Amino acid sequence: MIPQDFETWHDCITKKCGITLRVDFVKSRLAIYRQREHPETSEFIRLYGMDHYQQIVSWFERVEKQL
Repeated sequence: MIPQDFETWHDCITKKCGITLRVDFVKSRLAIYRQREHPETSEFIRLYGMDHYQQIVSWFERVEKQL
């Protein structure tokens, strides 16, 4: 299941995956996702599409602002 809203994504990341959204983790994900040419980012876009990629970046940015 691909989360369609922030709350579902946040729950998936923090509870189902057990990932703590610490500053260092969020910044490292954004550093990669902000580089569209990065192999990991390119693969993410290929697998999930540009719309979902943009949504994920905005959700990580939202968390970053809250930290």
